[in-house]
Amino acid sequence: MDSLGDGNHTAVTEFILLGLTHDPVLRVFLFIIILCIYLVTVCGNLCTILLIRVSTQLHHPMYFFLSHLAFADLGFSSSVTPNMLINFLVERNTISYLGCGTQLGSVVFFGSTECFLLAAMAYDRFVAICNPLLYSTKMSTGVCVQLLMISYAGGFLNSCSFTACFYSLFFCGPNRVNHFFCDFAPLVELSCSDVSVPAIIPSLSSGFVIVSTVIVIAISYIYILITILKMRSTEGRHKAFSTCTSHLTAVTLYYGTITFIYVMPKSSFSTDQNKVISVLYTVVIPMLNPIIYSLRNNEMKGALKRELGRKVCS
Repeated sequence: MDSLGDGNHTAVTEFILLGLTHDPVLRVFLFIIILCIYLVTVCGNLCTILLIRVSTQLHHPMYFFLSHLAFADLGFSSSVTPNMLINFLVERNTISYLGCGTQLGSVVFFGSTECFLLAAMAYDRFVAICNPLLYSTKMSTGVCVQLLMISYAGGFLNSCSFTACFYSLFFCGPNRVNHFFCDFAPLVELSCSDVSVPAIIPSLSSGFVIVSTVIVIAISYIYILITILKMRSTEGRHKAFSTCTSHLTAVTLYYGTITFIYVMPKSSFSTDQNKVISVLYTVVIPMLNPIIYSLRNNEMKGALKRELGRKVCS
C-alpha cells in the first residue's frame, strides 16, 4: 500500500477498488456486456445532442433541456464506466487519492445536475399543458438559460460538499473500497478520523437536491393531471399525456434507483445489492434515456427521419 508517513499515522495515497466480482469468467462476461452498454450510451447521447443541434424542428425548450440531459448522462456514465471496464481486465485496480476525489466529485456533479434538469423539464411540461398561451413568455430563451444555470450550479455546489468532506477525511488504515467506483459511503467506512460532520453534510446537501427536485416534479404533474382530466376531448387528453410519458419514464427510473441507494436504510440491503443498483443508475439508465426519448417521441423520430433523408438525398 503506497502511503505517506504523518507522525504516528500513515496517510493512504491510493485506493483499491474491489469491483463487482472476483469470478474470472463472470468478469469477462460483464466486461463485454458493459462495454456494449457504454458504446450505446456514448453513441445514443451524442446522436441526441447532434440531432437537436442540427434539426430546427427541435429548437424548443423541452429539447434544449433534453440535449443537456444527454450531456449529463454522457458525463455521468463516463465518470464511472471506463474505470469499471479496466477493473475487469486487471487483478488489482488502484486509483489515486486525488483521482478518487475527482471521480466522486464528477459522479455527484452530473448526477445532481440530472436531477435539476429533470425538474426543469417537468416545469416545461407544466407550462406547455397548463398555460399554453403564455408558453413562449414563461419559457423564453432567457428563462431556459436561467434554469440551465441553476441546474449546473446546483450540481456544482452538491459536488463541492461531497469533495470537500472527502478531502477532510483522514485515511490511515485499510484502502480497499468495496465498490466499483469511489462512492462516498464506502470511503467513509475506511476513514480513521471523526466522520460525524463530514458524513452528515453530503447527506443534507444530496437530500436537499432530491427532495426539492421531487417537489417541483410532483407539483408540476399534479397540475398537469388536473388540467388533462378537465379536457373534454379524448384526443386532446391523449396528446397532452403522450408529451409527458418519456419524461415520466425517465424520472421513475432515475429517482427509483437513487432513492433505493440514498434514502432507504442501509441495513435493509446488502453491499452487493447496493452495487447492482449503482450499476443501474450509473451505467444502464444513461443508455436508456436516449432510447426512451427517441422511441416514445414522434417529434424526435420525425426529425431523425428528415435528417437521414437529407443525408441520403445529398
